[in-house]
Amino acid sequence: MPVIKVEHINKTYNTYKKESDRFKEALSFRRKSLHSQFTALEDVNFQLEKGECLGIIGTNGSGKSTLLKIITGVLQPTGGRLSVQGKVSALLELGAGFNGDYTGIENIILNGKIMGYTEEEMRERIPMIADFAEIGEFINQPVKIYSSGMFARLAFAVAINVDPDILIIDEALSVGDIFFQTKCYRKFDEFMQKGKTILFVSHDLNSVIKYCNRCLLLNKGKQVALGDCKKVVDIYRKILVDQYDEDNGLATVTEGTEVPEEQAREVESVAMKSGVLQNPNYVEYGDRDIVIDDFGIVNDAGEVTSVLMKGSTYSIVIKFHFNHKVENPIFAFTIKDPKGTDLCGTNTMLEGRTLERVQEGTSGTVRFKQVMRLQGGQYFLSLGATSFVGEELQVHHRLYDICHLQVISDYNTIGVYDVESKVTYENVRGQED
Repeated sequence: MPVIKVEHINKTYNTYKKESDRFKEALSFRRKSLHSQFTALEDVNFQLEKGECLGIIGTNGSGKSTLLKIITGVLQPTGGRLSVQGKVSALLELGAGFNGDYTGIENIILNGKIMGYTEEEMRERIPMIADFAEIGEFINQPVKIYSSGMFARLAFAVAINVDPDILIIDEALSVGDIFFQTKCYRKFDEFMQKGKTILFVSHDLNSVIKYCNRCLLLNKGKQVALGDCKKVVDIYRKILVDQYDEDNGLATVTEGTEVPEEQAREVESVAMKSGVLQNPNYVEYGDRDIVIDDFGIVNDAGEVTSVLMKGSTYSIVIKFHFNHKVENPIFAFTIKDPKGTDLCGTNTMLEGRTLERVQEGTSGTVRFKQVMRLQGGQYFLSLGATSFVGEELQVHHRLYDICHLQVISDYNTIGVYDVESKVTYENVRGQED
């Protein structure tokens, strides 16, 4: 029997142009309608078996949090049926279920009672919760004086230490510093090993792929896809760059299938930069003797995208036009982390592929093809066209942090990039079967 069963769930809200219209409508003898309807969820269907972990992804405003609130009973659906079997612990949003004037201890007991535990049962759990939260003596102080990090630590510690049958988490595994996050993920692993049922909402697609058995994609309140995490993420990345056809849907791509370069170039015949997630705050400068007309990141399926799988082959493609004659032009790309640290990149001079002399009016394309070795995470791509006049570097066109790049991985190693270590054991004696 499913632990959670969602059948044709809908949620609509009445919206008013001004608050007074709400009262005018309520008091109208003619039942005049002064509202319009907003559909937050439309015909959502899925079921979750015991021990499953379901990831829920989608852009902001897609209905993810609304769905979780319906499942936890915070909201009532407008239509459809819902069945939940077992005790639920939910961490939906910062502050939900907490009283700012109560101490941390008092809020632990309050949250426990909301979840159906007695005060005695929660008092038994206080040492374990306090140890997990790591907020020291602040646990005896009113939570209104807590920092947001301390608040999140306590909320997560309560949610995950009450031994629920179903754990629901909405963007909560990124709280605190890196050490606390590591502790959260260890607890997450422990829950999965115990066969707990988990609903996990996150923008961290790497975590969704790593931890979840299946994935549900919502877009504008509608259920777009449900199934294999990597395939659902593949559809989601197209939504991110407005390449999703709402009427016809999109065919998923078989991983590892590399399309011929002729087919890839057909994709590149249109403006590639419309297919990547551009940074509105990029920096641009140069004398424009060379202009970068278009650019894109092309995956091994021939698609222009801002999302790549670690270990996949991809190309940085730059289209250019020469407004003046330039000798030995250099084209380059750099990938940086969100702090601005250069992580990797190359240029045509380093690769020994510099053009000698290019005349005014010339256009063309340069392609950098390589394998993605960076760990799963968020990055920025920068592009450039330069040349040397004597010993002096001439900058013709630079686009700093021009677009966002997300690398998805089902496992990460230590550091910035994967060293692709191959581990073997030899002459291990005394190993038990």
